[in-house]
Amino acid sequence: MRFRPCIDIHNGKVKQIVGSSLVDNGEESQAKENFVSDAGAAYYAGLYKKNDLYGGHIVILNKAGTKEYEEDLAQAREALEEFPRGMQIGGGVDLQNAERMLDLGASHVIVTSAVFKDGKINYDNLKSLSYVTGKDRLVLDLSCRMNGDDYYIVTDRWQKYTNEILALGIMSHLGQYCDEFLVHGVDVEGRSAGIERDVVTLLGDYHGNKVTYAGGIVKMEDIEELKLLSNGNIDFTIGSALDIFGGHLSFEEIASKYKTEM
Repeated sequence: MRFRPCIDIHNGKVKQIVGSSLVDNGEESQAKENFVSDAGAAYYAGLYKKNDLYGGHIVILNKAGTKEYEEDLAQAREALEEFPRGMQIGGGVDLQNAERMLDLGASHVIVTSAVFKDGKINYDNLKSLSYVTGKDRLVLDLSCRMNGDDYYIVTDRWQKYTNEILALGIMSHLGQYCDEFLVHGVDVEGRSAGIERDVVTLLGDYHGNKVTYAGGIVKMEDIEELKLLSNGNIDFTIGSALDIFGGHLSFEEIASKYKTEM
């Protein structure tokens, strides 16, 4: 179990937001903000590089094709230049730009909407992406939200439900085409309300590709609970609760303690 750091970029700024609050209003993107940094993405990438924290992710939160997306991408490019092959990147990644993202210095590309189209898995797109990037450089984002009694995979920056339920079977099947999974518990993302326990337990029962979980960690006890529920089988991300993002958890302590597999 390792700590995987993050850089979330929205409207050209490094931010921590409440995940479920993100909405597109025409050309504008709005979200409830927990933290807006005065530092650029390159600062955080440099910090992660200094601490040998490989495998974190950069997430672009604006809609592709907008001016704000290009501002986000400029920030992401600076981060990847600072820490080449040290971080993954997601947000608007598709068949047309996946290779370019890797050429910018990303270790992997993270994909959701290009694979989950019209509420279901588009296997043609998935197979094409896996071929273009190579299986070992593709991460599938299976971020999910509760709907009824199940957790459904969501797309379009967590705003649209698909028809696909997060389950071991679908993970095993999709794992043939990718290297890792990234899963945000969107309902608790940015709320400092504790982890999504059912999701963590499910992910811990999966024995295949590497999995990183994000959402709700606010204290050290949450990390220990995550380790217990998942049998230590998954990695984790912390956002708003870290002192580098305005929170109270020590980045240095967590980076040191969870740098390597435990």
